[in-house]
Amino acid sequence: MAEDEETAVRQRLRRLTAATGSTAPPPSGADASAADVSADPGATARLPGPGAFDPGRRGVRALAAVALVVVLAAAGWAWRSRPHAEPVTPPVGEATSAVVTGQASASASGELVVAVAGKVRKPGLVRVPAGARLADALSAAGGPLPGVDVALLNPARKLADGELIVVGVTPPPAPGPVAGPAPAGAPAPGAALNLNSATLAQLDALPGVGPVLAQRILAYRDQHGGFAAVGDLRQVDGIGDARYEQLKDLVTV
Repeated sequence: MAEDEETAVRQRLRRLTAATGSTAPPPSGADASAADVSADPGATARLPGPGAFDPGRRGVRALAAVALVVVLAAAGWAWRSRPHAEPVTPPVGEATSAVVTGQASASASGELVVAVAGKVRKPGLVRVPAGARLADALSAAGGPLPGVDVALLNPARKLADGELIVVGVTPPPAPGPVAGPAPAGAPAPGAALNLNSATLAQLDALPGVGPVLAQRILAYRDQHGGFAAVGDLRQVDGIGDARYEQLKDLVTV
């Protein structure tokens, strides 16, 4: 609007205000806008705009708290995402094979392999620990068959690697070199052994007689001045009826 028109409007407003007092209705249209501007000169300072936002102290504190939470969350995520060093473990297959190899070598060095033949449940090769007795080999072979007499076997005798154990059957004579002339005092091949002149080694070579029983035979001969008959063998501790039946045709007096 022109300056003259604006001056005229203001003069009219003043007249109306003076005539009607404070109860006059507010002007409308362009007059109302002009009236508002003239009545409140500082209204232009409160018009909305970019600089009108003021959060106040509480708003600033709230924004600071939110910013702190965001910073802490970012720091925690960065801490968890850092790289970790993990220890390297050997493959399971290699460790297992090493253990099995060690056990196999240890067991091989502490075992004996003996052959059990004759009247047993499972004849053949059996494995027993080092230092095992004859009874252990019989147990590994399933034990003797029912009715087989094992009284001639010494169950407490220690075994040697590669030994042959015959149960219930007289083993065939082992082939040996051609026999030369028999030494003095030794029986001829195939002849009966004289109990009154036999040595400890000769008695030990008899079937079913070990070094312990051979020593008992010598002790009995020394105590009684010799054997008067083959039947006196029954008086030696450790010789029962079954063992006597096996020895009576192999010895003489």
